[in-house]
Amino acid sequence: MKKYEYEITEHPAGEFQQLAYFCSAEGECAMEQIPEGQIKKLKDILNDKGLQGWELIQLSFGSGGIIAFWKRASDNV
Repeated sequence: MKKYEYEITEHPAGEFQQLAYFCSAEGECAMEQIPEGQIKKLKDILNDKGLQGWELIQLSFGSGGIIAFWKRASDNV
């Protein structure tokens, strides 16, 4: 049976000066008004964790920033 370990990382809103994530009443979500550097910052976070073997499960956006949920296979759990 495969075993997994999990990690949760927080990324304060200050790291993403103009990150704007909106969901419509119909449930369609989009990122808007994001400067190029901010998208690169998010990609860097995702790629850095991916290189460590972590798989992104979910990103949660809020006024305080972003919370990322990760998992990876583990023999130690």
